[in-house]
Amino acid sequence: MPAAAPVTAREPAEQVGLAGPTAWQRATGRGGSDDRLLGWAASIGIAVLALALRLWHLGSPREFEFDETYYAKDAWSLLHHGYVRGYVEDANEAILDGRTTGQWTDEPAMVVHPEVGKWLIALGEQAFGMNPFGWRFSAAVAGALMVLVMCRLVRRLTGSTLLGCTAGLLLSLDGLHFVLSRLALLDIFLALFTLCAVSCLVNDRFWFRARMAREVTGQVRSGWGPVRALLWRPWLLASGVCWGLAVGTKWTALYALAAFGILVWLWSAGARRSFGVRSPVLRSALVDGVPAFGYLVVVGLCVYVATWTGWLVHADEYEEHLSSTQYTRFDRMEGDVAVAEGTERWPTATEPDASGPAEVWQSLRSLASYHHDLFMFHTHFLSDSEHTYASKPSGWLLLNRPVGVAADTDIQPGTRGCDAPQGSTCLRQVLLIGTPAIWWGGILALLYAVVAWVGARDWRFGIAVVGTASTWLPWLQYDDRPIFLFYAVVTLPFVVIALTLALGKLVGTAPAASPRRTAGVVAAGSFVVVVLLNFAWFWPIYTNGLLTHGEWLDRIWFSRWV
Repeated sequence: MPAAAPVTAREPAEQVGLAGPTAWQRATGRGGSDDRLLGWAASIGIAVLALALRLWHLGSPREFEFDETYYAKDAWSLLHHGYVRGYVEDANEAILDGRTTGQWTDEPAMVVHPEVGKWLIALGEQAFGMNPFGWRFSAAVAGALMVLVMCRLVRRLTGSTLLGCTAGLLLSLDGLHFVLSRLALLDIFLALFTLCAVSCLVNDRFWFRARMAREVTGQVRSGWGPVRALLWRPWLLASGVCWGLAVGTKWTALYALAAFGILVWLWSAGARRSFGVRSPVLRSALVDGVPAFGYLVVVGLCVYVATWTGWLVHADEYEEHLSSTQYTRFDRMEGDVAVAEGTERWPTATEPDASGPAEVWQSLRSLASYHHDLFMFHTHFLSDSEHTYASKPSGWLLLNRPVGVAADTDIQPGTRGCDAPQGSTCLRQVLLIGTPAIWWGGILALLYAVVAWVGARDWRFGIAVVGTASTWLPWLQYDDRPIFLFYAVVTLPFVVIALTLALGKLVGTAPAASPRRTAGVVAAGSFVVVVLLNFAWFWPIYTNGLLTHGEWLDRIWFSRWV
């Protein structure tokens, strides 16, 4: 091998993927500090616009929509008692009337999802009260933050402020994301933490290669390459915290954590290969994979356990309640979890020999036993359940079955603003459904992403492919239980990434105008306009708008959307 040539200012960016002027930036004449300032300003502007849209009439309809009936009350209980308590019959009506005193019982409720999302919902309730605006506020903020993270992530991937803002705009204009940002459900928080975790991994990829370039002046002739200098990886640590919060919202984040953990190892191996390390995959598995496991899995596990602090502190209340109650069924779908008769439980924190460190250990053992009950709930009880809005995950990318979360279907002409002709009626509805142009166009973009990743070896498209596969395909094994289209909101960011990268390829990076570039700009711009018009057309069924029956049918394109 010839001697390594001197490293120039541009070579590291082009050869090993460091942050620096990309082809797109050179074509547009950007890449300096002015562009960084513009990038932040534009990203924040898109996020503020997204927040404004989500806060508009956020408290309407004034009711518990869909599973808000569980999470909003659980969040209030966490806020005021430190753990989730059960509630009395007709609590919903009393809460909507402004009465919160006396609506919760003294017994703990056996919730079936971790508690991070409910704690975040509680922050909004603390700020604005136990009302629809209060319990939905945190979701609106999370949705806007997702838009900001998306702008910054895609800008990092492409070096283009325009493409970064395009990705954020597309995400903000998706109906599934928009409606979930206006509901007190857990999935928008899961999607936010997952996207943050992946963004940190992308930053770690750039950081890792930049650090290697500083440590290695030429090609590695033998050995492993730098090891000690690469043990401290701050972006991996940040990602591990985000993964812990994601799993602490819903367990399904584990699939994405596993998939991206493997991708981090392969990225590290690729970096070592680019510097001449032989057998990089095996060598990297030891010197990079083991530390990465610690940062992502061990740190994530510690964060996850910490999110159960409220439960651990009150483990004795849970155990006392379970020991005094004979559960022979699941009391509610998202509520009390049955304990099979004869189930052996771990010793509780209230036993005479449990004190100090022993008490902590007993609480952790009780939490482990409790997780077993949760697993039984999700894998056994739900498989025998049915739901009107359940859908097969195989059709989620096609928007096969949206979820109606609120409806007022019998508004007579001349009342409540209804101007329908005689013999017809008006209605209001909130429908959880994505913007078709994004999802259907995203299918084509994902197919292209597979080709670009495998065929052209463009690592950026691999993020879209791995993210989509790890957040969508695992649901196929659970299609015998009630699962819903809005679970795919975690997949949405990766669909948007695939779309935006494909639009970037369509526009091209040629510095001079040409018929090909003009056609690409027109096609890409037209797609964004179509998305905007599509979102505006569905706006009334995203926001509980008043429609005549005919206007509603114009937006319900398929019978399965009813």
